[in-house]
Order: sequence, then structure tokens, then C-alpha cells
Amino acid sequence: MIKVGLSTISVFPKGVEDGFRLSRDAGYDGVEVMVTTDQRTRSPERLLELADQYEQPIMAIHAPVVLLTTFVWGRDPFVKLDRSAELAVAVGAPTVVVHPPFRWQGKYARTFEDAVRQTERKHGVEVAVENMFPWAAGGIDRQAYLPGIDPSEMDVEHATLDFSHCALAKRDSMQLALDLGDRLRHLHLTDGVAAEEGRVFDEHLIPGHGNEPVADVLQMLAAQQWTGQVIAEIKTRYARNETQRLRLLVETLEFAREHLGQREPAALEGESSSTDRA
Repeated sequence: MIKVGLSTISVFPKGVEDGFRLSRDAGYDGVEVMVTTDQRTRSPERLLELADQYEQPIMAIHAPVVLLTTFVWGRDPFVKLDRSAELAVAVGAPTVVVHPPFRWQGKYARTFEDAVRQTERKHGVEVAVENMFPWAAGGIDRQAYLPGIDPSEMDVEHATLDFSHCALAKRDSMQLALDLGDRLRHLHLTDGVAAEEGRVFDEHLIPGHGNEPVADVLQMLAAQQWTGQVIAEIKTRYARNETQRLRLLVETLEFAREHLGQREPAALEGESSSTDRA
């Protein structure tokens, strides 16, 4: 059965422990930990304690996103990638998700594909490169990423497909899944609406609330008996209280279960207990 996990960034601005707890409460199979400025996201001991406490295995580590974590693990991007892989091994996660470099990152950008392969060999994990979107100004694509925004065009063995990024890039997400073929190992379950010209807004909608063919991709992967991971990565920051946030997480999980052909109901129990605290 294809595992469906929750990215801890989905509960932002709440913290990493809330991610584990809400993942359990909603009925997910595990979590993807986004490495942030919060020290707990970089401590294997603390993460393993949370995984045990909330019975949520760590399915993946998302490497630091440069613009948000400039000084996490120093400024060397090679070190950031290596430390992410070390952390994944330490917590038993088979996958590291990483964004392609920005062009201004110099040697790291020029040798990114080699760095990914070397990291995989060194640590024995899958480094799944995520598709991104163009940064435009005045209607002109500034080609901010090198070697690019599309892992299907890179010399890498593993990739992550993010539906919200596809919408923003106006990239057919079904076609991207087909283009990646066996290299597709990780899916960020979300949704989006094709961006207006020159507008950059990464929506990360609840699946089914945008215009991406999310259901079709999930159904295709289930029919293929795909062995990768599905990770919900949605925005819940505008939820009025914890009950509403939990509902959004459950709706996302139920969408995944339905279209993956999994009939296990996602629990929304205990609304009258601790989840009612706003």
C-alpha cells in the first residue's frame, strides 16, 4: 500500500511537534520533516523521541530551503545537503527532498547533479530533486535555477513532483509524472491554479481545490503499484483554530486514500477533546 505522510510544514506556524501530533490525529502513515531554524528539526534524538511518542515514523527529510534557512548548518550548500542525508539516515528515513540550486550558488549549481549522486552513494538514501517554478520580472523568466526547474531534464535518479509548483510553472503535472517514469519517487500532495503572467504565488491548496489533475496522477500511480511516497504539503496557516486545521489535514488524507484506492477511513475523532482548543 502506498504510504501517505504529512509534511510538518503543513501545520505552520505551529511547530514540528504539532506536525507529529496532528499527523497522528488525522490518521497519516508518518511525517516528512522540513528542516527549519527550529533546532528540533535538526536533532535526530529529538525527532526520534517525537516519532516514538506520536507513533509517526519519519518518511523523509526535506533539506533546508535556502531563502528561509540561510544560516542553518552554515552557508555551504554542499554541507546542507550532506547534513540532510546524515539526518535522514539517523532517523531511518529513506528519502531526502531537495530543491534545485539558485544560479547564484556558483559551484553547487554547476555541479548539483554530481553532488546529488555522490550524496546518495555516500549515505545510501534517495535524494529526490523537486520540480520548481520560474521567477519572472516584467514578464521575463529570470532563469533563477541551475540546472533548471524540471528534474525530468536533469541527470538525477530520483525526483519529487509538487503539484503546486507545476501549476505555477504551467507544467502539465501528469506529463511530468510520465516524463519522470521510474525516477518519480516522491509526491507532494497539494494543488494549485495556473499563475497569471508575472505572478509568483505558491498556493499549496488542498487537493481538489485547484485545477491540477491530482486525482488522475494518484490513480495512475496506484494502478502501477508505485512504491514511492505521497506526502501532503498544504497550507493551513489561515485555519481559525486547531479543529479547522485538523479538518483540512483529514480532507487531504481522505482525498489521497480515495484516489489511491485505499478504503481506510481517516479518523476525525476527539473533536470534543484537545483539538477544540483554539
